[in-house]
Amino acid sequence: MHRDTAVQPWLAHFSDPEAVRHYADGPPRFVPGFADLHRMTRILLAEQVAQDARVLVLGAGGGLELKALAEAEPRWSFVGVDPALAMLKLAEQTLGPFNGRVELQQGYIDDAPDGPFDAATCLLTFHFLDADERRRTAREIHRRLRPGAPFVVAHSSFPQADAERARWLSRYAAYAIASGADPDLANNARAAVDANLNLFSPEQDAQILREAGFRDVELFYAAFTWRGWLANA
Repeated sequence: MHRDTAVQPWLAHFSDPEAVRHYADGPPRFVPGFADLHRMTRILLAEQVAQDARVLVLGAGGGLELKALAEAEPRWSFVGVDPALAMLKLAEQTLGPFNGRVELQQGYIDDAPDGPFDAATCLLTFHFLDADERRRTAREIHRRLRPGAPFVVAHSSFPQADAERARWLSRYAAYAIASGADPDLANNARAAVDANLNLFSPEQDAQILREAGFRDVELFYAAFTWRGWLANA
């Protein structure tokens, strides 16, 4: 993410104290298999990295992904980057005893250390970026990775033809309601996603990764309106 192209309404949302306070309730209700996505991410990275790997986590606010990875891999260390200071403070609280292995950096991909990192993740974040900025951000992640290092990315990605898009957005809201979300909140989230997120088809998203320099782009996660890929630098 880049300062000049971040979606400001969403950054304001993630800086709102009430939204931050309830953040941890959201992903499990809106993202099918949220905890399993973290578990799969760890497995995919562990296939290729050493036990003392250094991992870049872009979009680290809240700390849920960092905590899951740190709990499962006691020798990994992390640099977590996020533009929302309030979310980084929440990440500190979430991480608790794991803070010693995590360096948190407020900002965007350009604020991340040059590395080289042994692996990188970017979960539930790329959909805030338009195609050009998504490609540039992926390229900057690629530049910070060791040759061949794994990158796991997952975000909102589903067919974008008009009728299909509307149907899948309705399923997005229906899943959240079935998972216990307030119906008004879920439908408001559907409208906000429709109006404000940068959404592409899975085929377009995979191509953006290839254009950024990644190879061996593999789909590993597909759950309603969400997709996840493994790729290598």
